[in-house]
Amino acid sequence: MRKVLITGFEPFDGEHVNPSWEVVKRLNDLELAGVHIVVRQLPCVFGEALVVLNAAIDEVQPAMILAIGQAGGRTDITLERVAININDARIPDNQGQQPIDQAIVEGGPAAYFSTLPIKAMVNAMRDAGIPATVSQTAGTYVCNHVMYGLLHRLSGQKQVRGGFIHIPYLPEQATLHPGAPSMSAHTVLVALELAISVALQVEQDLKLEGGATH
Repeated sequence: MRKVLITGFEPFDGEHVNPSWEVVKRLNDLELAGVHIVVRQLPCVFGEALVVLNAAIDEVQPAMILAIGQAGGRTDITLERVAININDARIPDNQGQQPIDQAIVEGGPAAYFSTLPIKAMVNAMRDAGIPATVSQTAGTYVCNHVMYGLLHRLSGQKQVRGGFIHIPYLPEQATLHPGAPSMSAHTVLVALELAISVALQVEQDLKLEGGATH
């Protein structure tokens, strides 16, 4: 049976949980859309996150990799379109590293686009009543670092698809950030199950509006 690798992050920046891991761990060992799901937790650490990710890819040999991360303050589930070749950390990572204006891969392309059918995935989530949008930036922190590193590795493996999804705070986190939006773990879980199913079935992405004016 084919395998799909799904990753989430450990908590960072003083949070006690990371919604990406709290949801992703519920998918471990499930069979969905004809594949076996394997999950791994990534450290919120520049460099080390890619070491752990690459080791998991070597071990699992997945047909698809989907990395999930926290985006506190965002209202929707956001499917990332592009990763850029830069580390520019606003805050230190979990080992105190704070790279500024450093390339992720020296001499690598300026950017990579997700190889997942992100608009079809957004459309499926919206049809299910789940707020979702295409995002034009994965930031410049560890999430973008992982997305770029993943797509750089997959650039020579066209048969394996990969990408990144950001999710909002969980409600219990939002209580500590008054006014911040949140989304329940159950809703995010349903969205990720839809995302996996659609990504495995849709070869050519839908031609739907998903841009931004600013």
